[in-house]
Amino acid sequence: MSTEAAGGGPGGYVAAIKGSQLGLKTACIEGRGTLGGTCLNVGCIPSKSLLHNSHLYHLASHEFKKRGIEVTGLSINLDQMLKQKEKSVKTLTGGIESLFKKNKTEYIKGWGTFKSANEIEVAGLDGTNRTVKAKNVIIATGSEPSGFPGITVDEESIVTSTGALSLKKVPEKMVVIGGGVIGLELGSVWSRLGAEVTVVEYMGAIGAGMDADLAKSFQKTLQKQGMKFKLGTKVISANKTADGKVEVVVEPAAGGAQETLVVDVVLLSIGRRPNTDNLGLEKIGVELDKRGRVVTNHEFKTNVPGILAIGDVITGPMLAHKAEEEGIAAAEYIAHGHGHVNYDAIPSVIYTHPEVAWVGKTEAEVKASGVEYKVGTFPFAANSRAKTIDDYDGLVKVISDAKTDRILGAHIIGPGAGEMIAEAVIAIEYGASSEDIARTTHAHPTLSEAFKEACMGTYDKPIHF
Repeated sequence: MSTEAAGGGPGGYVAAIKGSQLGLKTACIEGRGTLGGTCLNVGCIPSKSLLHNSHLYHLASHEFKKRGIEVTGLSINLDQMLKQKEKSVKTLTGGIESLFKKNKTEYIKGWGTFKSANEIEVAGLDGTNRTVKAKNVIIATGSEPSGFPGITVDEESIVTSTGALSLKKVPEKMVVIGGGVIGLELGSVWSRLGAEVTVVEYMGAIGAGMDADLAKSFQKTLQKQGMKFKLGTKVISANKTADGKVEVVVEPAAGGAQETLVVDVVLLSIGRRPNTDNLGLEKIGVELDKRGRVVTNHEFKTNVPGILAIGDVITGPMLAHKAEEEGIAAAEYIAHGHGHVNYDAIPSVIYTHPEVAWVGKTEAEVKASGVEYKVGTFPFAANSRAKTIDDYDGLVKVISDAKTDRILGAHIIGPGAGEMIAEAVIAIEYGASSEDIARTTHAHPTLSEAFKEACMGTYDKPIHF
């Protein structure tokens, strides 16, 4: 049985490798020229490089002295910082090619369009054309930044996340349109490197989907670091001026006086849209919803036999790890008829400093469901490890069912939150209670003890707070 994965991002390349491991004859069609999709080339991976290195610079600039480390002549070599980012990307994309060879997965470099339900016409990057036949095709073509009516992106002064990863110099002033994950991460990078960053968000809170308590705490922390916020504010226009600046006109979302912000760079970060254009889907009758996403059932199958879809092109959070899990499950459904993705146990992480991570339901969602619940919290300020490293902004919040004590959601803002959330994911995946976690020994002193203590507070009382 042959299988094609159309798209070489986290969903597509993982599906292709898993298909090969399950004994399917598998190929992956990717037109970018490098594997890894948006995540690896112009998304998750390069942004984490810049986030880490800008954090080190921020530490050296603002905190080294109080830690007993004297530094003189500190400066930014932006070219070198960007080269280090590109080096990590190149190494990882090459690594995926090696995995393809190891698993005997064919890598077809080119852009594919459906000729029929089981035929894909590929315009090769080498100038040749070929038709690939497969019994099953997995559409995993990912997403791209959403546009804004009337705003023209040039990826130099008005940029998407792609351009924000490669600015030639640190802007003096920057506006980020959109207070979601991508905007906050990249805004944080340039803020740390010296830019005056203002985030303009239409909604009344940042971090779309985040628990309300964490959103408030997160905003206060970022403000302490120098970022500014205009919430409940809509953007009217953003236009380049003759002197190379950008004028951004905003007004209150509820109506009111307009204000003009004059900045060097505007980051347009209002979400992403699925890449379902120019695939020939209309030719073979694949159903799309009104947002352009491929409609699938619980087995990732479309209305056309033999065609499946995963990742950003279907409903659900646009997260690389969600696409990976769907890629594995889709390959399993093709190979032996069963797979598994638990959408209640998919974590989200914002890789600023402090990090923010969550999994499961927010308190508002639990309240709306009518389930009786309990909440336990524990501040990092009461955690030994956080105090010793002098990095203790934030808290852990755990929500459990009041009757069964089963953990329904966990929300963390603080050092190492992105790693710590894995414990909460496992707890939700296997139906653990807060008491289960609280009675599990955690090494001392570690940041993870804050999660244990929050669980103690959920079903009883914490010890250290």
